[in-house]
Amino acid sequence: MPVVPYQPPDGSAAAPDRRPGDDLRRLLAQGRAVVADFPAAALDGASASATGEVLRGTVHAVLAGDSPRNRVQLPPAYRAALIRSAGLRAWTGLNCRDRNRVALEGELAALVDLGVDAVHCVTGDHPALGSRWDAAAVFDLDSTQLTGLAARSGLLTSVGESPSAPPTDRRAGRLVEKLRAGAEVCFVNHCGGVDPIRTFVDQVHQLGGRPWFVPCVPVVLDVSSAQLLASFPGFVLPPGYLEPILEARDPRARGIRATVDLCEQLLALDGVAGVNLSGGGAPGRELAFAEGLAEIGQQLGTQDS
Repeated sequence: MPVVPYQPPDGSAAAPDRRPGDDLRRLLAQGRAVVADFPAAALDGASASATGEVLRGTVHAVLAGDSPRNRVQLPPAYRAALIRSAGLRAWTGLNCRDRNRVALEGELAALVDLGVDAVHCVTGDHPALGSRWDAAAVFDLDSTQLTGLAARSGLLTSVGESPSAPPTDRRAGRLVEKLRAGAEVCFVNHCGGVDPIRTFVDQVHQLGGRPWFVPCVPVVLDVSSAQLLASFPGFVLPPGYLEPILEARDPRARGIRATVDLCEQLLALDGVAGVNLSGGGAPGRELAFAEGLAEIGQQLGTQDS
């Protein structure tokens, strides 16, 4: 059955002079956009507001996506409203695991009404891989179909791809299909550092795909943040990245330096338009982790953008 896209009644979201996400498009075009994962506690509006206060003015946008550790979270549009009220650009994640097409259309309508900055469309992992194995999987749509809905609603739309996950020889082609559906940005999941990212970008370019690439950069500030990253499906660290951080006298300072260094290497690659500071802290350590993200963003010069 074809997916019928949601259209705002007055068509305002599609107006060329009022497109949501144009600020982010400008930053991506400049080639140094910094997007941070949003590490607020799940189901806690006060934590979202406090985390937003810490990150405001230090990163260009925050990605409020999924977490294997906390599958049950505040609804995407509500989280986006909290993020925007804290003075941040919201890059809101939607997955096809937990909602059917009607519920997803409702979330997109809410995001359009909010004037949210961007939406990240993923199929989503099976519930068996997360904290709520007892929940039924939906998968009424997949990420490509959801991308089409989001793009036609006028939102800046991103997708994810995992170059290191089987079938590796089909990953570039899968991304090109998502680009044809309307995606403008590809978040490249953790796949082992600079060389694998360069190879993947080249493969996509050879197939004619020219998205803005935003590689995920692991942020490790302590043991708990390393453990959270390790729970991400298909997660691959750059060789030799983790040990010097965790063995350092000051793991937080060493982790911040390692993140900034890797970001700068990735930002120098052809086709890379930004970086995603990826990860989170232990329960109760959300604000401390957000402070680390803020320091990284400041060192990357986001305050000058």
